[in-house]
Amino acid sequence: MSKINLIVADDHQLFRDGLTALLNKHDFLNVLATVEDGLELINILKDGMHPDIILLDLSMPNMNGFEVLKTLRKKYKDIKAIAISMHDDGNYIAKCAQHGAYGYLLKNTDEDEVLNAIKQVHDGHKYYNQELSKKMIDSMAEVKSIKKLTKKESEILELLSKGLTTKEIASKLYVSTRTVETHRSNMLKKLEVKNTVELINKASTLKII
Repeated sequence: MSKINLIVADDHQLFRDGLTALLNKHDFLNVLATVEDGLELINILKDGMHPDIILLDLSMPNMNGFEVLKTLRKKYKDIKAIAISMHDDGNYIAKCAQHGAYGYLLKNTDEDEVLNAIKQVHDGHKYYNQELSKKMIDSMAEVKSIKKLTKKESEILELLSKGLTTKEIASKLYVSTRTVETHRSNMLKKLEVKNTVELINKASTLKII
């Protein structure tokens, strides 16, 4: 088979060097370059380097992985990115998929999975292993519940997160305290939490406040 050309983008040199050494052990892989931030990556693409796949850290300085994914989708549609991250949070994984990542690997994954992901993505498939796929699906199911929040509920949620009391919120929004409590109760049910603290924490995790 012809070689798969890669770029490794990660701001930690030890990880970058280790991953490059691992990849270059295999005859069918060729690491064209390694870069330490998103801006450097985009610059070498502008200069004409054209990999098949980019192994992309998400938390890089100057230009993070999500910004890189947006640029790839606009200007380099035939270059495929596999996100590499320490985060196994479902929202994070789903965000990557939405931004156009073809795959997602955790930094503690083993060599076989890295090779499998590269092969799958090169063959035109997406690669999210079973555990990450489940987390992403669970997260997307949770996000659907967010869409059910009314405009008034979202307003009240924002004020609750700032520490306002029911009475203060009622006064600010020109409604009764009972109305505020009703909206709060409805939000507890929708986000499946038991109290205001859990409501705020979950809303924060889901990035709706």
